[in-house]
Amino acid sequence: MSRQALVVIDVQRALCEGPEAAFEADTVIARIDALASRARVAGTPVIFVQHQGTNGYLEYGTEGWALPPALRTADGDHFVGKTTPDAFNRTPLADLLTTLEVQELVVCGMHTEFCVDTSVRRALAHGYPVLLASDAHTSNGNEHLSAPQVIAHHNITLSNVTSFGPRVRLAPAAAITFSA
Repeated sequence: MSRQALVVIDVQRALCEGPEAAFEADTVIARIDALASRARVAGTPVIFVQHQGTNGYLEYGTEGWALPPALRTADGDHFVGKTTPDAFNRTPLADLLTTLEVQELVVCGMHTEFCVDTSVRRALAHGYPVLLASDAHTSNGNEHLSAPQVIAHHNITLSNVTSFGPRVRLAPAAAITFSA
């Protein structure tokens, strides 16, 4: 098995608490936290990507920017800030993955149709196969699709992208295992 890293995208308080909370945020966070715990036990790097917005929304250091209390971190975890939906664009993520000798990404997080989708596609473009935790990414939905429809659509769409070479595989969070 190739060396993996767990990449947790934008699980931040402003996106998962209060009236703007993403669909089933608490359940998704619990799944992500369990994934991170299993990754750490196996010696798999855990990388938290946090969007850094402006004008108070997801602004670095604010309460909304912070990770929710239910998502535990540990010594040795890595943190990457980003300012666009793409976790690779103008960030140290690619260099970190190279340093850690990562060959495959396990991806989860928020919001499915924005930062998760963009970052997964960029991972493929960088040559990384992706294991997408099919039930550990979420959305608010939109005027045309409910959140469950957005999630299902992206699971199907991303797993059918073939043009990059590396592919996206799907698995429910509970079925994902990590090995050292």
